[in-house]
Amino acid sequence: MADIFPYGLGKLLRGTYHGMLSRFPWIYGSLFAIGCGFAGAGPITRALLRPVRPQVRQLVGPDTRAVVSTYPIATQLLGPLRRKGQLDVPVITYLTDFAVNPLWVSPGVDVYCAAHPSTRDQARALGGTEVRVVGRLVSAGFGPGTEQARRHARERFGLPTDARLALLVAGSWGVGEVATTAAEIARTGTAVPVVVCGHNEALYRRLRRQGQAHVFGWVDDMPALLHAADVLVENAGGLTALEAMASGLPVATYRPIPGHGRANAVTMAEAGMVTWVRRADDLGPALVELTDGVRGQRQREAGLALFRSDPAEVVAEVARGAAEPPVPLPKSSVFTRGRRGRRARRAGVLVCLAVAALNWYAHHHAQQPTAPGRRR
Repeated sequence: MADIFPYGLGKLLRGTYHGMLSRFPWIYGSLFAIGCGFAGAGPITRALLRPVRPQVRQLVGPDTRAVVSTYPIATQLLGPLRRKGQLDVPVITYLTDFAVNPLWVSPGVDVYCAAHPSTRDQARALGGTEVRVVGRLVSAGFGPGTEQARRHARERFGLPTDARLALLVAGSWGVGEVATTAAEIARTGTAVPVVVCGHNEALYRRLRRQGQAHVFGWVDDMPALLHAADVLVENAGGLTALEAMASGLPVATYRPIPGHGRANAVTMAEAGMVTWVRRADDLGPALVELTDGVRGQRQREAGLALFRSDPAEVVAEVARGAAEPPVPLPKSSVFTRGRRGRRARRAGVLVCLAVAALNWYAHHHAQQPTAPGRRR
């Protein structure tokens, strides 16, 4: 996706996003909140992305029957192309998050695929025309494991065979309060933390210095590691949470990262998909209940239910029934003439300048983590 932007802007945006999550999470949270509460977020984003629409159109080959977006920026590029008739195949947005922010919704999108009725309701409230609740999709390797697979996985990864294991993940970048969370899990005395740091070598070294015994860098065989665990502890509501649900593992959200992490925590907890642990004192009891109690069983059942239908069937159905582009959303007033429109455009420019300044600061004044040498 980053390659479609000229002058290295794609790498700039990715680096800025990484820098904010890693070093300035409160700034990312503030920008996320502004974007969610600002009616002009979508229109301004589409206007800023307009110059790269031709590159996106060129990526759609003549044999394409439908285009599926799994990223908000892609949705903001594809929707206008479809609405203006420059894309004659349907656009489907597969909402990867349970929580929906305004950048997930764009005029021109034919169908939105939501994980849960609460996600569907959020998308509709933001202007999504046709929103369907469809199954989730993870790699075929993820699924419930047997007791034999559990024992084998623990032996393979060098994990205790008879302890309650809490697998702690924080995405491929290893962002958030991971070290604090690992220490707090250990202090509960109810579970042994098993931490995956992804590509964050600095985090890996820090945890090893703290005496954490079961710390991994990048893990190639996550299905096996999930089979070894009793409960997943996560902070963003991302793909690993879905992989855990597909594996029949209950999920606890703890110390969610600002922005989409906290938004997903709210939505997923309300939907009964995760347990959002808000206080350190509640962490130990929650891990026990999720592992051995009724709440954990209910979450296992709810998680596995997400994978009973195949979203590919919806994509095929939409592709077969492709017709005219959907009716566009009403044009936002932020681009009308007058003082409000000028304020909105200035706000968009200021946000872009702030993002560029943060990226420059992160690049010149902070040490970038490198990929760990240890892989499993």
